[in-house]
Amino acid sequence: MLMPSIFGESFLDDFFDSPFTTGYDASSLMHTDIKDTDTGYELTMDMPGVKKEDVTAQLKDGYLTIQASSNSEREEKDDDGRYIRRERYVGSSSRSFYVGEDVTEEDIRARFEDGTLKILIPKKEAKAAVEQQKYIAIEG
Repeated sequence: MLMPSIFGESFLDDFFDSPFTTGYDASSLMHTDIKDTDTGYELTMDMPGVKKEDVTAQLKDGYLTIQASSNSEREEKDDDGRYIRRERYVGSSSRSFYVGEDVTEEDIRARFEDGTLKILIPKKEAKAAVEQQKYIAIEG
């Protein structure tokens, strides 16, 4: 039997939600849009609540890895200085993208603004593999 809903999907939603949630949804961290342009790729990553100094980007073995960490603390006290509520959140997240062996750190441009990281990765022309002929020495 379906239960009537006044404020959400079900009146039991609040009962089954964790009492320890801080309103921070880790699933919304690092949503990424990738746009293919004529000159390269443009990555746009949403990083709500993350500061620029908490974001790192590393290029290793053709993989671009973006790491972000967040550390927040919220507390409320009454008039006597006693805690009414005190919440903390510490977490990190990372994403990796294969960009190719020919891309270097100098080629990549990154900008962090208003909780959004934009990364520009140029397209590199694939070098054609030169077929080498190998001969077997014949004795005699």
